[in-house]
Amino acid sequence: MASTRRPTYRAGTRTPSPERSGGSGGTGTEVISASKNAGDTDTAPGSGPGSAPDNVLSFPEPKAKRRKRILLSTIGVLAVLMAGILAAAVYSPVLALRTVTVDGTKLLSADQVRAALAPLQGKPLPQISKEDVSALLKPLVQVKEVSTQGRPPSTLEVRVTERVPVALVKQGETFQLVDVDGVQLSKTADPTSVPLPVIDEGGGALATELFHAITAVLGALPADVLARLSNASAASADAVELRLVDGQTIIWGNAGEKELKARVLAALLKAPADPKNPVRIYDVSVPRHPVTR
Repeated sequence: MASTRRPTYRAGTRTPSPERSGGSGGTGTEVISASKNAGDTDTAPGSGPGSAPDNVLSFPEPKAKRRKRILLSTIGVLAVLMAGILAAAVYSPVLALRTVTVDGTKLLSADQVRAALAPLQGKPLPQISKEDVSALLKPLVQVKEVSTQGRPPSTLEVRVTERVPVALVKQGETFQLVDVDGVQLSKTADPTSVPLPVIDEGGGALATELFHAITAVLGALPADVLARLSNASAASADAVELRLVDGQTIIWGNAGEKELKARVLAALLKAPADPKNPVRIYDVSVPRHPVTR
């Protein structure tokens, strides 16, 4: 089968032609020769091993692929910028702690809390955690919980939730102020200066079970009722008794249903007094059927 490829033309070398030069050595005209490549496959000029063919068409990048590439590049740049901004915020001396505000203290003073948090001064706010603050305030037994909030550029707000004192426990010549868990919060030599009941130990050390039975009852009472008590005692965990500063006795019983008992007692104490029949005993041991006599 005859080849259908067109011949390629190359500029030939100047070859003297005997016929035209007449053998005189004159310069002949340039001869153009035609030749056909060997084989059935053309090799483009300049092609060879490792060279891209000149006849390969280059198609434009698809729009969807280009958009995806641009999006990924943008996300990468933004991520780097955000990481830089975050690192600058975390370690920037501009955000170093200089001021501590304290709220919620009664047993403690704000200066005591600030003194305990002094090691945090100069530390960037983003590096200060609630755990850091709690750890520094742990030696202050009056602190039950704490919450914090940073106020850029240099202020840390600290809100303290203190333990609530419920009674005074006499120890020698002093009285220890304790909360419902028995944690000693402070002490005083004058029990009349603190409007809280004194836990009567009956001349000896009060058993732990009885102590917690009493403090559980006291912890359930509202502040206005607690302030009217003079002392608290317990013959057993089921026989807690309270005494008002006016001399009336409150038979409480055990620590069960203490919230209901507290509400019933508060209502009884608010009832108008009858001078002809003064109440000497408030019995709320059965709160749904209280008795006064």
